[in-house]
Amino acid sequence: MQGARQVGKSTLVRQVLGERDVRVLSLDSAALCNAAKSDPDAFVRQSDRLLVIDEVQRVPELVRAMKDSVDEDRRPGRFLITGSANLLELPGTQESLAGRAATVVLYGLSQGEIAGKREDFVDLLLAGDTSAAARRDGTLTREDYLEILCAGSFPEPLTRQGRRRNAWFDNYVARVVSADARDVSKLAHLDRLPTLMQLLAANNSGELVKARLASDAEIPETSLTSYVDLLETLYLIHVLPAWGNNLTKRVVGRPKVSLLDTGLAARLNNVTPRAMQPGAVSDAAGGLFEAFATGEVRRQLGWAETEARMFHFRDRDGIEVDVVLETSDRRVAGLEMKSVGSVGASDFTGLRFLRDKLGSRFAMGVVLHTGRKAVPFGERLWALPYSALWA
Repeated sequence: MQGARQVGKSTLVRQVLGERDVRVLSLDSAALCNAAKSDPDAFVRQSDRLLVIDEVQRVPELVRAMKDSVDEDRRPGRFLITGSANLLELPGTQESLAGRAATVVLYGLSQGEIAGKREDFVDLLLAGDTSAAARRDGTLTREDYLEILCAGSFPEPLTRQGRRRNAWFDNYVARVVSADARDVSKLAHLDRLPTLMQLLAANNSGELVKARLASDAEIPETSLTSYVDLLETLYLIHVLPAWGNNLTKRVVGRPKVSLLDTGLAARLNNVTPRAMQPGAVSDAAGGLFEAFATGEVRRQLGWAETEARMFHFRDRDGIEVDVVLETSDRRVAGLEMKSVGSVGASDFTGLRFLRDKLGSRFAMGVVLHTGRKAVPFGERLWALPYSALWA
């Protein structure tokens, strides 16, 4: 099980295992971490019970040791490991895990999980279910949504307010730099990660322009990709690839980058719900709304009945769609995100372009907004409130 630190991995493991007879070891303990580094093979062979190893990325050598142990004894379910980094991206672990492990990625809490509901928006969208879309009126206001964005998806900050929540986010960033990043990377300028995260938060859901970002972060441009990859490995950002599908030869191929948690992004931007009200000084709301909706869809892709991959689309003529979903049978749906309470025909330009180009392959296009009404805007096109993602 993998996911960002403090996302709830250990809590979920305890809930899943219940009263089972297991041995649980956390490598956050200095003594256990040192023992694992000293003799990885003995460490993974210390118990005949199910062995749970928490924060395994701190001693990547354990992955090879578990491989050897599993090759000797092929009984399934001998190890359950959690990590605050993507083990498949760590040197030497890809081959060791191949065919021997199933990976579950745990993101922050979705709005449906917080409310105790199972969301089905992705299935609705890809099925082109217009009757269900018509029933997705909402009750929340723009102010309500801004509060949700700034609270984020980590379980702990959801229980805090004001300065206590801000302190948690500040400490979180410090921990990432002082410990987690250094556990998995030998990059030379890890002290610049907070600056890099602030820059990405300021351009949340924006296209990745490496030369500008490297210059602003004072990181060599030739090294920037490694730092972005590190943040992705630590499950702090998501890189959304561009989608072209041969619709036009003028497609822009740069990916978009967003912080996975909007609460952390808001803190790095030093904005509050009040600072993002209409007429206020901050223009961060647009990027946060897009990152929020993208994150909700990303979580739902983990349990949706319909398997799909996620992209964004933009061409050099300015036609764009914030999120494009494509299934294995080539069905396509699109999402646009707005930070206002009403939308017009011009907000559907990119979605109409996809619909007209793709014909029957296009399932549905939705513009999400902060209003309360579900409104049709033509064939297979709908304006829906953000709460339609989980309501």
